[in-house]
Amino acid sequence: MMLYVRLFLEFFRAGLFAIGGGMATVPFLQDISRRTGWYTAKDLADMIAVSESTPGPIGVNMATYVGFKTASGQIGSFAGILGAIVATAALVTPSVIIILIIAKFLEKFRDNRYVNAAMYGLRAASVALISAAGISIVLISIFQISSIGEWRKAVFDWRCLVLGAVLLILTRMVPKVKDLHPVIFIAASALAGIAMGL
Repeated sequence: MMLYVRLFLEFFRAGLFAIGGGMATVPFLQDISRRTGWYTAKDLADMIAVSESTPGPIGVNMATYVGFKTASGQIGSFAGILGAIVATAALVTPSVIIILIIAKFLEKFRDNRYVNAAMYGLRAASVALISAAGISIVLISIFQISSIGEWRKAVFDWRCLVLGAVLLILTRMVPKVKDLHPVIFIAASALAGIAMGL
């Protein structure tokens, strides 16, 4: 029972402060990993890959994945389903509460300059969170480290760089290929990653 409570509290906090969409949850997921040990940096990279490849918002997909993996690993497979539900509900609950509050007062404060200034300021926080997530993904996938502080342990993985460069060239410069559906690129990247042992 305590595991479910902790899952709820951790993901409620992430949902409350991750402003800017699903990628903004990545720094919070890294923090959860460091404090709880529920998953490793490599697991996080795998979660991001799976969440980006599946339908639905990335933050919700990652919460579901972590909840399932953590509860099933510590309690059992059926418990994983409940863990996934708890983590997902915890992540979206703050947004629902905030939207309900904002909807009630929106008419009154729509043209308030302080509210507009606060919303403008939140853009910077959103950019910072998403940038941190992007840097984290590069560090994990290309350099095999989970933070800049671990640079001495960095192992450059040229395969990721080659795969990324090939995809960039194909999607930007080859006319017949760049019009293909994104699912084809996701599937091809997954197969190439498996073949290259990534």
